[in-house]
Formats: sequence, structure tokens, C-alpha cells
Amino acid sequence: MNRTSRMGSPWHGLGAVLSKELADHLGSARMRLLEWLVVLTAAAALYGAIQGIRQTTSSDPFVFLRLFTDAQAPLPSFAALLGFLIPLVAIGLGFDAVNGEYSRRTLSRILSQPIYRDALLMGKFLAGLTALAVCLVSLWLLVMGAGLILLGVPPGAEEVVRSLAFLIAALAYAGVWLAVAMLCSVLFRSASTSALVALGLWLFCALLWPMLAPALAQAIAPPDLATVMSGGMDLRTVAWQQGLLHLSPATLFSDTAITLLSPATRALGPVFLSQIQGALLGSPLPLSESLAIVWPQFTGLIAAVMLLFTAGYVVFQRQEVRA
Repeated sequence: MNRTSRMGSPWHGLGAVLSKELADHLGSARMRLLEWLVVLTAAAALYGAIQGIRQTTSSDPFVFLRLFTDAQAPLPSFAALLGFLIPLVAIGLGFDAVNGEYSRRTLSRILSQPIYRDALLMGKFLAGLTALAVCLVSLWLLVMGAGLILLGVPPGAEEVVRSLAFLIAALAYAGVWLAVAMLCSVLFRSASTSALVALGLWLFCALLWPMLAPALAQAIAPPDLATVMSGGMDLRTVAWQQGLLHLSPATLFSDTAITLLSPATRALGPVFLSQIQGALLGSPLPLSESLAIVWPQFTGLIAAVMLLFTAGYVVFQRQEVRA
């Protein structure tokens, strides 16, 4: 249909698409499998953290936050585990959002109804994000409840706020990979191809990019020879390295988690003497200062969601749909 001849709001039918897709997600075997994967692995990481902090409940003012950050080999911390599992769940929900309709030959029938492409794509994205939010909120409640029962002490107000801020950041991180999966679903007609490309992008950002960024930074801004010989850091090279690293959503989420869940974190990246002058090392920062540190990372995650969804939206609007 010609967009100039559309009648009414382009979001007409958004609620119907959202409710239908959300019911499909929450009732699907795929979602249940992903949920059990997250719950079981998170429970193992949480058990290891509780075993390590039971002896410090009387001395640590942020003992509940250590449930998210403490690790016991061979398992990583709960927060690090979420950084690994969230992209898998998001990609699992979105890799066939659009091309699945093509393969079932239902897309043309859906768009023949009073439902525009705008409402269809936004409804699918919001349904996936809502399903992820339900999963993350349930997991957060389980962690807080398990900590309350097993540690025997209630969380403080600042601990609750910090963990909620971390939950919001985790949802934004999930939104990035859901938008990546839906973009791949729009670009590729094969569901297997879109899944492989989305997983490949995730592995590149999580594993390869942290190794490539320092090399690229040295190529773009070679360090001064005198600085290297003296064992110091070239500030231009470090600035480029930090900038390149923060192009990855995994780095943005990791920095946000570290700052919010470890109140003693005073800076991200290299720490200079001027940053710690007059500071009591190991003392926690106020919540407002921690939020100020991670605000660029959080806005970066939101911007990535908007950019990726917009790219998928533009491509989907220009595609031809045939019966």
C-alpha cells in the first residue's frame, strides 16, 4: 500500500500484535528452555556467591550487592553470567520475528488487515522486550528472596536502588540484542542465517573486539617511543582504546554493572593520581556519583537500541511483500 494513501494512525493494531506475540513468547517451548537455562546457571552462580559471603554479613554494608558480583571458580559472577546469557535469550526471541512470517506465508495476510508495518514491527519488538523484562524481573526477585532467606539480613535501601538500576541496564542491554536479532530477521529471509549472523555479531563484540581494539588504537594513535621506554601510558592511545572498546554493547553493560554493583568503583578505565587525591581508598561512592559515572554507558545502550531498531524499521518499510 502506498504510504501517502494510509488512513488513520500507523500504530493501529499495535495492541493486538503485542498481545498475540507476547502470548506466543510466554507459552512457547523455546522460551521455557531459555528460561530454565538462565535459572539453573544463575542458581549455581548465586549458590557459589552465598557460600563465599556468609561470613561477612556483619561487616559488609553492601553484602546483598555481592550476590551479583562475587564469583567462585569455575563459575563466573551472577552479573557476568547475565552478560553472557542475556544476548542468547534476546537473539533466541527475535531471530525469526519477521522472516518466520515470510516462511509461513502469513505476512501478506497480516498486512492485508488494518495493521500497518509500523505497528507490526513495533508490536513484535515490544512483545520480545516485555518477555525479557518478565524474565529479568522474576530472576531479580528470586535473587533478592534467596539472599534474604539464606543470608538472614534484609537489603538496605541503597542496595535495592542499585540493584534496580542494574536491572534497568540489563533490560537495555537485552533490548540491544533483540534489536540486532530483529534487524537480521528483516535482512535475511532464512531464519537459520539470521540466527547465525546475530550470534556471530555477539561473539565478535564479546570476545574478538576486546582483543582487536587495543591493536587498532595503537595503529590509529601510535604511542610515543619515550613514553613506552619509560613504562608509562600514552594518553592518546589510551583514549582511542577506551573509545573503541565502548563501541561494544558488552563493554557498556560490563562497565555499568561494575559501577552500580561495586560502590567502591571510582572510575572506569585508567585511574590517575588526580582522581584519587583526598579520597579514602575502598570507601563507597554515593549512589548519585555512581549514576553519574555510568550515565554515558547507559545512554549508549539506549542509543544503540534506537539506532538498530530504526535500521530494521527502514529496511522493513522498503521490502516488497508478496502473497
